[in-house]
Amino acid sequence: MKKTFLMLCAVMLMLTVCVGCSDETLDYNNPDVDLFVKQLKSGNYTTRSPKGFVEVPNFTEKDIPALLKYAEDMTIIPSFPLPPVSACFSGKVRLGESILWIVETIRVGNYASLGCKMVRANAENYEGIYFLTDEEVLDAAARYRHWWESRQFPRTVWTIDACFNEPLCGSGYRWW
Repeated sequence: MKKTFLMLCAVMLMLTVCVGCSDETLDYNNPDVDLFVKQLKSGNYTTRSPKGFVEVPNFTEKDIPALLKYAEDMTIIPSFPLPPVSACFSGKVRLGESILWIVETIRVGNYASLGCKMVRANAENYEGIYFLTDEEVLDAAARYRHWWESRQFPRTVWTIDACFNEPLCGSGYRWW
């Protein structure tokens, strides 16, 4: 009986060690989009910036196609790593909308906003009544995808598009 108990304890210890070893770490300066999304969905994203804060990793323009793969995912995630000076808000955090925030941050070269939610253009503040619906976020995702695809072609003197580099232009949506 004692031998069986010791054997069972040894097996449990090995399983615990093996499960602990399977945690994948994300490199802040060379992040993997799929691993980042996996960690966001599971609620165990903990990668820290060089300043010591849990923040979105250092994605670049080369990551935009991989990020846009997740832009239409309306999965509610437990949390999203916003900048340390971010605005607090109540409400659900959708993965796709958060991903669009990252794409917008890359596009503009600094934080897209202090929160990872889009609001209607006429929003007076950052209240839930101004947040976008799932359908509106899907529309915004389509606009970002169109923006990215159109950027693959060079802009010429014949390009007449006031919204060439503004994905949300004319949508009625904006980042707060």
